[in-house]
Amino acid sequence: MKFQFWLWVVIFAYILPLFAQETTLSPSSLPTTVKTSTNPAFKAGEWFKFRIHYGIFNASYATIELREAEWNGKPAFYAKGIGRTTGLARFFFKVDDYYSSYFTKDDNRPLHFIRNINEGGYKKHLKIDFDHLKKQATVIDIKKETTGIYNTDPDIQDLISFVYYLRKQLDVNAIKKDEFVVVNLFFDSENYAFKFKFVGIETIKTKFGKVKTLKFRPYVQSGRVFRSSESITLWVSSDDNKIPLRLQADLSVGSIIADLDAFKGLINPFEIVVEE
Repeated sequence: MKFQFWLWVVIFAYILPLFAQETTLSPSSLPTTVKTSTNPAFKAGEWFKFRIHYGIFNASYATIELREAEWNGKPAFYAKGIGRTTGLARFFFKVDDYYSSYFTKDDNRPLHFIRNINEGGYKKHLKIDFDHLKKQATVIDIKKETTGIYNTDPDIQDLISFVYYLRKQLDVNAIKKDEFVVVNLFFDSENYAFKFKFVGIETIKTKFGKVKTLKFRPYVQSGRVFRSSESITLWVSSDDNKIPLRLQADLSVGSIIADLDAFKGLINPFEIVVEE
């Protein structure tokens, strides 16, 4: 697995990708374990911008937005994510990434996914159609002009629908400290079980003020990229929006940090901690 995949699962699906190396998710069909929430977490018109930096350098900016759409004549959501390196980082490693997903409005099932990337000259352009009745995904490789059909695991998600699936389904009031959450993901042509642990509640400083957050640790493979299996930490707002606020990935050399830089179109109030 490439490090770029982890940065999409974690920095974009709680936020956005950057570089390409290696990582792990368990290639298996573990059951999806998400405690269902009844409160809406997002609506069409929502937009986020993230600043991703390595040390003192701004390495990239990423955006993700949600719109109303139709797919095969039925109402759907359409989410689009764009990421690109900037400044000095772009001089050394040019990244232009585009990801999008159509997914159902009622249960967040992915319908159509696009991955179109250019990372330092490495290019890939895939289109994936999901058939949930047959539990299959049709993968069209535009660059190679090939088509493949693959079996998918139950409750499968793509890298974009996954973001909204977790925000909609995860009940922040029911999850307990040290509890694990597992979600099945389909990436390129394989199924992966994404596993992460709820560490606890923490109040952090952001550019918007102090915010009470839920702290998670996705599990990765330690080695030449990550310092340990718990090298990635994610902070999500504990309000009903469940906004990804910050992610820190401790690498073998240095750290990558992604911070929420701007937002609009939230469905619920964004709760700031007011000190008396």
